[in-house]
Amino acid sequence: MEILSNVVNYLLSLGAAIFVPIIIIIAGLVVGMKVKDAISSGITLGVAFTGMTMLISFMTGAISPAAEAMLETVGISLPIVDGGWTTMSTISWSWPYAFLMFPLMIGINVIMLVLNKTNTFNADLWNVWGKIFTAVAVVGITGSVPLAFGVAAVQIVFELKSADAHQHRIETLSGIPGVTCTHKMVFLTAIFYPIDKLLRKIPALDKDFDAESLKDKVGIFAENHVLGFILGCVFGVLARYNVAETLTLAIQAATALTLFPVITKYFMQALSPISEAVSDFMNKKFEGRTLLVGLDWPFMGGSNEIWLAVIYSVPVTLIFSMFLPGNEILPFAGIINIALAVPAFLVTGGNLLRMIILCTIGSPIFLWVGTAFAPFMTDLANTTGAVQLEAGKMISNSSIDGPVFTYAFSHVFKFLEGNFIPLIILIVWVVSFVFYYRELMREAKAAQQEETEEVLEVTGLEEG
Repeated sequence: MEILSNVVNYLLSLGAAIFVPIIIIIAGLVVGMKVKDAISSGITLGVAFTGMTMLISFMTGAISPAAEAMLETVGISLPIVDGGWTTMSTISWSWPYAFLMFPLMIGINVIMLVLNKTNTFNADLWNVWGKIFTAVAVVGITGSVPLAFGVAAVQIVFELKSADAHQHRIETLSGIPGVTCTHKMVFLTAIFYPIDKLLRKIPALDKDFDAESLKDKVGIFAENHVLGFILGCVFGVLARYNVAETLTLAIQAATALTLFPVITKYFMQALSPISEAVSDFMNKKFEGRTLLVGLDWPFMGGSNEIWLAVIYSVPVTLIFSMFLPGNEILPFAGIINIALAVPAFLVTGGNLLRMIILCTIGSPIFLWVGTAFAPFMTDLANTTGAVQLEAGKMISNSSIDGPVFTYAFSHVFKFLEGNFIPLIILIVWVVSFVFYYRELMREAKAAQQEETEEVLEVTGLEEG
């Protein structure tokens, strides 16, 4: 058991940029890719992951000090330290039973594939820590390890079903076929879905308004580099930077927004060959069935709408943290909140106006959930020594992935103590997820039928 734990921990310690490409290379060889092509795809994927990580770290390093300066300007001091996702991952992996989540995740995926209950092969095994995080929360509340693994198993099933449903929309938005997202962050789409349905009824909000549409309306001011420069200047002014510091931040923001789409091209270059190979393999083995490759979110990072929403959310989150009743977390390491922008992007289809509204509505949710998770994450950190905290300090994350799902499923057993709020939230999430899932599946089926009709029409013309 200890040997298995050491092996799993070693592999995962390599990081997503190494671990995920290894999985992709192995999968490529299994489905019949040439060795050189499989290795090339794997290395290119590693380059893409590394490039995206570097850019996000670069942007976080530029914007976080400005955000901190804004808070210092108004004299805000909150007791919970925001450790970001990396700290939460470290604390989660310090749980004694963490390594057992790895075989559980693989086992459920294999069983569902064999039983034809999913078409997604989850290659994003590195993000198994997200399931561990949920399990840690359940243990912190109930003290039951079996219950923790039970809830984690439910999360794994929902991740696969969500990945199946989102694939068509993700392919439409990203342009990458055969790939979907198995990350828990997409669960927030279920909460955004009914809100977005209402927003679509407003004529002004139901028109095309993505980054390209913005360029048509304001011209050069919507170009990535120019828009990044303008946003950087705004942040510099809000942080009360001097002229040199403001211009430096502006160039840094312009650089980030310019390079994100460039990095995404490497995801496409890496994933297209493996997607085709997997598709061919499944057609031979299982006639009429398509296997999807489930990955983390970065392959969608070339969509400018995501980054515009992320940057917009920074000052919004800071403002909420100052005045939101019940918030005790000081946003810092999690201030670049991808887990807010990506769900808004998916549910709206990239409509910037509705994304901004959803991000405004969603920001308080992350702060409340981050505050709620602080007690047992702090206890675990102190017990295991995974993170060193000053006496009296608490730690959490202001951008917990899938906050509504994670809170509801981990806290649901509070109803035994007379607190029915998590149970009600859980029911609302599940109902909304079911309706959203059905809409996504109808959308994919309609698109497939339209594509089939076009093929038949072309074939008929050629025969005629």
